[in-house]
Order: sequence, then structure tokens, then C-alpha cells
Amino acid sequence: MTCSPRGKDSFQRALRLSGALALFFGWLAAGLAAQAGSPDAAAVYRRLASRVVKVQCIETSSGAKATIGSGFFVSPRGHLITNYHVISDLVARPDRYRAELIDLRDRVRPVRILAIDVVHDLALLRTEPGGDPWFALAPAAPDRGARLFSLGHPLDLGLSIVEGTFNGLLEHTLYPRIHFTGSLNPGMSGGPTVMAGGEVVGVNVSTAGEQVSFLVPVDRVMALLRLASQPGYQRPDSLLQAVDQQLLQYQESYLAALFTDSAETITLGGFRVPTRPAPFFKCWGDATHGASLPYQLVRHQCSTDDYIFISEDQWSGVLELTHTLLSTRELGPLRFYAIYSGQFSGHEFAALSDEVVTSTRCKVGNVRQQGLVLKTVFCTRGYRRLPGLYDAFLRVAALGTPDTGLVTTLTLSGVTFANARRLAERYLASIARAAP
Repeated sequence: MTCSPRGKDSFQRALRLSGALALFFGWLAAGLAAQAGSPDAAAVYRRLASRVVKVQCIETSSGAKATIGSGFFVSPRGHLITNYHVISDLVARPDRYRAELIDLRDRVRPVRILAIDVVHDLALLRTEPGGDPWFALAPAAPDRGARLFSLGHPLDLGLSIVEGTFNGLLEHTLYPRIHFTGSLNPGMSGGPTVMAGGEVVGVNVSTAGEQVSFLVPVDRVMALLRLASQPGYQRPDSLLQAVDQQLLQYQESYLAALFTDSAETITLGGFRVPTRPAPFFKCWGDATHGASLPYQLVRHQCSTDDYIFISEDQWSGVLELTHTLLSTRELGPLRFYAIYSGQFSGHEFAALSDEVVTSTRCKVGNVRQQGLVLKTVFCTRGYRRLPGLYDAFLRVAALGTPDTGLVTTLTLSGVTFANARRLAERYLASIARAAP
């Protein structure tokens, strides 16, 4: 499976390498990995390589692998950890896929999903115990700047090791991610990142390129292991239903406090609008100036670094707000209104197939509040495989001024309809004329 959602095309190209070429590079990567980097990296590789496996989902009708990732043993009883996104095909379509691991001795062994944590992108798997050595989990985070070592199967080329540094937790996320300065690549997802002593500090999950990568902190692994170790624990009959329930609980945990009376606001032109609805959001701004333009655009946008992988064609847990202030000193009312209308009508959901989401439904209206007349459109679409969850957006335009206008949009994904409507109402109520 890809280590980055945007790396799927690269990964698929890698899978189209001929069998002979793939075998050659796999042998080459495995042979050279222990020699690359510092002496510590070579020692870590020699000591820990047998504890890391390749995890792959097989499409049963073709008998070929559909996705690959990495995993690592965490107990002597055949328990291993990988990313949820590595085995998500099996969760969504258990009738079409099966999962297996391939260890360093090229043994192919079936695996079963025991527990999942879709919010933190983790899965606990189990295979028949085969005398496999396992990893210890670090009880505490290392110091910032500590040297770390990541292991995994980049581009299906064989087990490799990557050196990097621990740079603490990301600041603008609701759920924690470790900033790892190192080159994770597609196929390394689900592999361990360890200290020189071999203790796991995080799980490879994604990359932004240019030595900027991210890990799931090991305490989330511990939590998943504790869940599955409870007396009487039973694997959910439907893992897809478990995904649905986890996403429902997740969105309830962070939406309740957003856009309340104490929320931050800023002034754009003659308008007061919401900004940075929680500490884990970050905001950006820009303005379009120039003698060639008969109008000016000022933009303000806030979002988080959070997203939740559901499947290759669907993401959730995203919340974003965008304000656009449009003004002119040169255009007449009719020309200005035409440009302003274009700004209002330009927002749509990202395209998804009818198998994934329902058709979009919208409600249009006008609202008078706090000295403003606001045109609104509120749109939703449901998740077919995850009942009770929706994507939604609210778009608002201030009316009545011939040379200045505000268009503002709130975008939500993976929320209940009730929460989408509640947040839209709060968001709308926070828009007002600025004090003179």
C-alpha cells in the first residue's frame, strides 16, 4: 500500500516492473540495506530485520496482489501491527480480498484482522505463531532530535532501512502524529520506526516528500493491543461497521466545541467572520493586487493537517473554512455582480463514484441577521458504505453592496447530518458586519 495517498500512481507503476527486474531489485535492496547509512543503521538492520514483514492484500479472482505495505511483530503469539490503509480493501470487501504476510525467509502466511483503529490508521493482525521475534514498544518518546531508524518495503523492492530524526508531534492535528525527518516511501506504510536500542517509537504512515514524513505514535499501538487483550474481547462481526462506529465517535469528540460564542473572529473589509475555531487549526491568507485587475481579492483559509483514510477513493475527518473578500473601485454594479456570482457558484464536492456516496442534495435560502442579508446554500451527500456519515458544505454570500462582497465556505467530511446542520448554523450566526 502507498505510504502517501498521492503516491498510488507511482506504486502502481512500480508493480508493473517485470518479474525478473522486481526480483533483482528486491535482492539488491535487501542486500544493501544493512550496508547503507551509519554503522548504527547496519547494526539495527541485522538485529531487527527478521521482525518486519511485508503485508499484502490479494484480489482473489485474479490471485494477484492489489496493495502492499509493511508490518511488524509485537508479541510471541503471532500478533503484528500495520496501517489500516494497508488492509482497507479487505475491510471494505472481504468477499473479494484476503491478506497475507511474507517474512524475511519468503514464507507466505495468511493473516486475520483482529482489531482496527481507523482514526489513527492502525490495524492489529494475527497469524499462526512461527517462532518469530517481536519488537519491544518504547515506554516514552525520545528527545527531540534523537536518531531514529525506519524499516519497511519501499516500492516492493525488499526490506530497507531509513535513518532520520525525531522532531516531536505535529501541532496542528487533532490526533497525534510524529514529525519524522526521513524518506519514507510507498510500501513502507505500517513498518516500525525504532530507536537504536530497537524499541518502537512509531508506525510509518505517510510522507509529504523532501525528508518530511509522519508516524503514528506508539502509544496508539499500545491502546489497540490493550483493547484486543481484554478478557472476552471478540473481533467485530463486521469490520466495516466498526469503521462506521469509530468515525461517528471521532467526529463527536471534536465538533462539539467548534464555532461557539467564544470562537475567534477576524475583520475582512466591513465583515466580521470566524477564524481558527480550535487550537489544532492553522490559518493562511493572501491577497490579489495588480494594475491589470479591476478588482481585489483577499482570501483567508483555516484547516487542520488531519484526514482519515477510509479507502483509496474516500477520505474523511476534514474540516476547512475559506473566506473571500471581493472589492472594486472600477467596475460598475452589473459587472461586479457577475464576478461576485461566479465566486459564489464555484464550490462543489470532490468527484466520487455513485458506489461511494449518494447524490448531492442542496437547500438554498436567504437569511437576515446582524445588519446583513446573506444568501446561503447548504449541501450534503451520504456515505453508502458507512450509514449516518455525510460530507457537507455551507456557502454564504453577503448581498446588498454594489462594490464589496464576501463569500465564505465551511466544508465538512465524515460527520452526521445533525452535526453538519448544527455547525452550519453556528458558522452562519458568527458572520456579521464589523463594528464601525
